[in-house]
Amino acid sequence: MTPNEANLLVEYHLWARDRLLAAVALLTGEQFVRSMGNSFDSVRDTLAHLHGADEVWLQRWNGESPAGLPPATRFADFESLRAAWTELGRRLQQFVGGLDSERLERSVSYRAFNGQNATIPLWQLLQHVVNHGSYHRGQVTTLLRQLEVAPPAGMDLVAFYRERSAR
Repeated sequence: MTPNEANLLVEYHLWARDRLLAAVALLTGEQFVRSMGNSFDSVRDTLAHLHGADEVWLQRWNGESPAGLPPATRFADFESLRAAWTELGRRLQQFVGGLDSERLERSVSYRAFNGQNATIPLWQLLQHVVNHGSYHRGQVTTLLRQLEVAPPAGMDLVAFYRERSAR
């Protein structure tokens, strides 16, 4: 993976995040935290998991080994989550913007939440973060439909490429 490809991948990840957050912003406060019986209990909890994972991976890439994900309850409402994720997105873009080919190929060593040590090339971890985001954005899309709120149209990578090339 080249530095340009890494930047493009993160640009896509944040583009899809922003499309999803625009749809989630239409929820009431009650809908945002309503128990839905999903793998994460609510829209808030699913988004907090996704935000937390992005945060943990950025910490790992910076040489830290957090012991677990932060709790979903740290976000009292949608606006607090959006503000935190906007700031995290800036830090993610800054990190990836400073990478060169050598750094992308270098492995990252970290302690997984189960206590095991792992070592994986950074470029593969970037792909993982985006793939993980896609999976959970799909879950939130289903939750939005169950709450009778229209999900965003087209968060796929190809939709991002089409929109980007049309600019």
